[in-house]
Amino acid sequence: MSLDEKLDRVLTRARELEARLASPDNFDSDEFRRLSKELSELAPVVESVGTLRRIRTELADAQAMAAESAGEMRELAEEEAATIEARLPDLERAVMLQLLPRDEADARNAILEVRAGTGGDEAALFAAELFAMYQRYAQLHGWRFETMEVSENEIGGYKEAIATISGNSVFARLKFESGVHRVQRVPVTESQGRIHTSAATVAVLPEAEEVDIAINDNDLRIDVYRSSGAGGQHVNTTDSAVRITHLPTGVVVTQQDEKSQHKNRAKAMKIMRARLFDLERGRRDAERAADRKSQVGSGDRSERIRTYNFPQGRVTDHRINLTLHKIDKVMTGEALDDIVDALIAEDEAERLATIS
Repeated sequence: MSLDEKLDRVLTRARELEARLASPDNFDSDEFRRLSKELSELAPVVESVGTLRRIRTELADAQAMAAESAGEMRELAEEEAATIEARLPDLERAVMLQLLPRDEADARNAILEVRAGTGGDEAALFAAELFAMYQRYAQLHGWRFETMEVSENEIGGYKEAIATISGNSVFARLKFESGVHRVQRVPVTESQGRIHTSAATVAVLPEAEEVDIAINDNDLRIDVYRSSGAGGQHVNTTDSAVRITHLPTGVVVTQQDEKSQHKNRAKAMKIMRARLFDLERGRRDAERAADRKSQVGSGDRSERIRTYNFPQGRVTDHRINLTLHKIDKVMTGEALDDIVDALIAEDEAERLATIS
């Protein structure tokens, strides 16, 4: 199907929706909301199609004038045609991007999970730095970053840390961060100055609502126990910590940051819903795209996606072969957008290739 045929289908569907919504008495309120939402989502596409076709008409007019004119008028018409023609590819690409199937989770908030991998204490220290990087990145975007759970080791590293990030298009911008992040540097515990390689895993899950995932209470085992920690304020004297196990999948969530058992349970269920929702999304994606080989967007956390080489001051994302020689700015979140934008552009290019 050509691009113009696809555009005609969009315009036809928009007209159909407008006609149906003009007679709301013919269907119930749920269908009215569904059709209204579909029309509102099509509205910017319809506007872009109108702009594209107007520009094409202007190009045809300029080309016709150039063919019919002579002298200075012809030169002006040819110049105008060239200017318009240069704009067309970007306009067509923008319209095609709007036609791509949308990830319904893109507009959602996200749950960030960072865990130390291979490398002992050094991996835990790196996990803590990654967690801080995403916290600063969230602040730069005006997002709300709420720490849900932190499990520290004796030297301030994080064995595991979980946070919720709320704001505009959080999941859309962070979803490609899921994977294994590798660090190469001389650990603070290394006395002979040797470079070590360690790793941490990052998981970014779309926050799930209760309506997204139906969890049967009979499928849950809930254990309460006395929280433990590094000492002092981290230790409660009551059984406020909560461990929830989803028996059908084996997913386990623990929460002990709050002194209230009720609050810990609520937080644990929030994380549980997100993990089960992510499992379901992964199953559906695998069924729909079993033959898609792209690592970008696959969310395969077994893959090493990025290396942070401190001695050389560089960060390399292996999925798109992008290397930045500004590791300090990446770790403060300032230059993370350079990587995120490149990953989004690559994903868009790959998806465009499947429909062109």
